[in-house]
Amino acid sequence: MTATIDTVGSKTLRIQPISPALGAEVEGVDLTQPLSDETVAEIRAAVVEFKVIFFRDQDITPEQHVAFGRRFGDLEIHPSTPDDQPHREILHLKSGGEGALRADIWHSDVTYRPCPSFGSILRARTIPPVGGDTLFCNMALAYEGLSPAMKDWLCTLSAEHDILASGRTEGVDVERVRKLFPIVEHPVIRTHPETGERVVYVNRTFTSRIKGLSEKESDWLLDHLSALASVPEYQCRFKWQPNSIAFWDNRATQHYASTDYLPAFRHMERVTVIGDKPYFEP
Repeated sequence: MTATIDTVGSKTLRIQPISPALGAEVEGVDLTQPLSDETVAEIRAAVVEFKVIFFRDQDITPEQHVAFGRRFGDLEIHPSTPDDQPHREILHLKSGGEGALRADIWHSDVTYRPCPSFGSILRARTIPPVGGDTLFCNMALAYEGLSPAMKDWLCTLSAEHDILASGRTEGVDVERVRKLFPIVEHPVIRTHPETGERVVYVNRTFTSRIKGLSEKESDWLLDHLSALASVPEYQCRFKWQPNSIAFWDNRATQHYASTDYLPAFRHMERVTVIGDKPYFEP
């Protein structure tokens, strides 16, 4: 069923859900053109409602990508971005060669920050001939699928998030990184600040341990909660085309970039909108 949202000036966003769990394709907007405040508000509302939205055939320039992201808030500069890179707000995700930055693990972006990301806006620059889909999971649905007793327990817990949690430290100045990005603590279940939903907020990439538990207990619980992202009924899957754009809510989702296309080449560009400090509201 298609939801149609009318905006000022007789413009419309045509929104087609792609999965019962989350995700929708959006038509009726040209991101290469200036957007009204009303249209930006409707896009944000769609991101919050559907948790991830997709645009097709949006041949935006880097300047337009950055400008679009800034309509939703301040932008993150990723720690791996070179100082001399033009448009440092853009993170280049290139896979297919040595040293490729891979994202084939379920995660939410930059949860190692005290105020992690609200949303990420990913543009397909170069895609492989086949494969390379991105999967998204609704972590509010994941919470709803838990037993009442498990929900009650998890709502009392907090977890540490660490930029070095993945263990990929080869060639990394660990001492410098640790000073720049100290370990932060977030609730295991966060309250979505706009919908009020409760969301499972741990991930395999950045969550290092559950506070108050032994290492063995923490590892078990992290494995159990991280596995929730792999439940098909909580997911949608997006097939990229050149100039496709995905815009997702990191406060309510996790995502996984399939590497089934390797050794073919894939180049994506992302801007990341800074969010607020996660909290749990009883």
